[in-house]
Amino acid sequence: MLRRASMLLARRPILAARARPFSTDLPAAPSADATFTEAWTKVIPNMDPPKTPLSFMQPRPPTPSSIPSKLTVNFVLPYASELATKEFANPCYDLIPVFKHSILSLFLLIVPATTGQMGVLPGHVATIAELKPGVLSVHEGSEVTKYFVSSGFVFIHANSFADIIAVEAVPLDRLDVNLVQKGLAEFTSKLSSATTDLEKAEAQIGIDVHSALNSALTG
Repeated sequence: MLRRASMLLARRPILAARARPFSTDLPAAPSADATFTEAWTKVIPNMDPPKTPLSFMQPRPPTPSSIPSKLTVNFVLPYASELATKEFANPCYDLIPVFKHSILSLFLLIVPATTGQMGVLPGHVATIAELKPGVLSVHEGSEVTKYFVSSGFVFIHANSFADIIAVEAVPLDRLDVNLVQKGLAEFTSKLSSATTDLEKAEAQIGIDVHSALNSALTG
């Protein structure tokens, strides 16, 4: 027993040396554009390499090795941009730790993902989520701005950037609860009188959207 324990203790330094390094410890791989330019120069050194799409793009900020103090959000629609590189700072880094949990709940982004309500804070793990009809909340200090989104996707990057792409989005204070309840009643009536699968599907979609709208306004 003691002999086996000594063998296990001797193995620990070896296992630690074989431990997989973090992604932040690895050297950055050369970009595809730099690789292409290098290959072009070797073949045709007397001619400038052509421009690629990557040469016209601004590089993404590097992924920080520690939790960042702010979350940068882009919220776009097919016809408009609701938030463009909006930065939400996390004041917890300037306060004593005892206030951390009470402050964090005021500086976040809540999106209606198909898997449930998802809160996004600075330093959130990289995630791609599909949006369902529901309320998207932007918490900035004591102010909360709410949007109703019909569908879309949210892309949360490892460098504390979040891109929200929605098909339709309307500020919650612009919606009329009476019109929403009227639409819900109309689609409920259509579903009960539907005879084809297409009519049933269209009516059910209308019910789902108006039910989400009604819950957002009355709940």
